[in-house]
Amino acid sequence: MADSPTPVRTNRERTEATRLALIEAARALFVGKGYGDTSTPEIATAAGITRGALYHHFADKRDLFRQVLLREGEAVAADIEAATPEQLSPREALLEGSKAYLNAMTAPGRTRLLLIDGPAVLGMAEVMAMDDATSAKSLRQGLERAGLGKDKGEASLDALTPLLAAAFDRAALAIDAGANVEETRTAMLWLLERALGPVRKR
Repeated sequence: MADSPTPVRTNRERTEATRLALIEAARALFVGKGYGDTSTPEIATAAGITRGALYHHFADKRDLFRQVLLREGEAVAADIEAATPEQLSPREALLEGSKAYLNAMTAPGRTRLLLIDGPAVLGMAEVMAMDDATSAKSLRQGLERAGLGKDKGEASLDALTPLLAAAFDRAALAIDAGANVEETRTAMLWLLERALGPVRKR
């Protein structure tokens, strides 16, 4: 029986494969050595491509770092979405999504990338904008679906969402630094329950 022909990858598939190899190699080096101590030649070598190819796909090291962070943020958002199926009530979805966020942030190196090196390299404004498009967006949607901010006298979602997001980030940093995972998670859920208040009648 003749061997099946080897599938030929399209230019787009080759481009995506190269970009992914660079992002994964860069992530490993950024986590292992830090952004400042990682060079583009090292990244290219680790990815198995030329430095020229790296600059064909990314403007510079900072641009590549940005793409690493975007991919991390998207992974966190995907984990939150997977943990919050439609059959859950809005309140249950918010609580389960909160657990999923803290679990997702325990991926090796993720907290350092998103919460420590990210703001230092890209600036807080850009990192917050990324967060607003991923996990903070999920948090705001969850709060809104749970009915928060609708009653007179309640805090506005515009003000509450970044404050709660900052608390979750602080919890992730604490866990990364060695704090008790269960105690930290329980404290965050307690805080969120207090923000939500008593179960609302439909």
